[in-house]
Amino acid sequence: MNPPEKLARFLLEGDHESSWETVQIHIREGATTLALFEDVLTKSMQHVGVLWENNEITVADEHLATSTCDYILSKYQHYMRENKPVPETGKKAMFLCVQDEDHYIGLKMVHILFEENGWQTKFMGPNLPLEFALSAAEKWKPEVIGLSFSLNYRAGQLKEYISRLESIETNPIVLLGGRLLLTHDFTQFGSEKTRFIPTLTQLAEWFDLERSGGTRFVK
Repeated sequence: MNPPEKLARFLLEGDHESSWETVQIHIREGATTLALFEDVLTKSMQHVGVLWENNEITVADEHLATSTCDYILSKYQHYMRENKPVPETGKKAMFLCVQDEDHYIGLKMVHILFEENGWQTKFMGPNLPLEFALSAAEKWKPEVIGLSFSLNYRAGQLKEYISRLESIETNPIVLLGGRLLLTHDFTQFGSEKTRFIPTLTQLAEWFDLERSGGTRFVK
């Protein structure tokens, strides 16, 4: 059994202690946050998804695995804040899923990576209606809004989210992520400001570009 499958078993059992110990092993071996998220946690949850698609587990099992993974991410975030604090850049980013979108684990990983790169963050979570997303963004004034969706039939709704969020007074950039970006082209739903980020590795490349001044922000 490879490490992601082993962790997937703990997640499916709702075993917080064994799941966290598995993550700690990777930490002690020097895994970066990016490697931990992309090579371990993401692959573990993908394995859970395959089991569900093959009817080897139930929806209840998948939900338990998701909630356990959520717990591990929150615990890891606390660990990083306590052990590896970073100077704040003064920039803000908020993260949300479109209405009726309940898959948020990947977005939470993105949120943690932004925090690790010194950004102030707000994680609004899944299923946030547009009117409330707009209200929160107009009040907090983030430079970046991370948006996630994984339901193809919601693409029309996605276009409205991007258009309305990018048009608020502070002129933020929308970063769009989600598993469908690996297999579908959604550029028609964005603008020249929208950034399409299908993987965490590409997000790391975006951070490098931003630090070098290659990404425009309106102050």
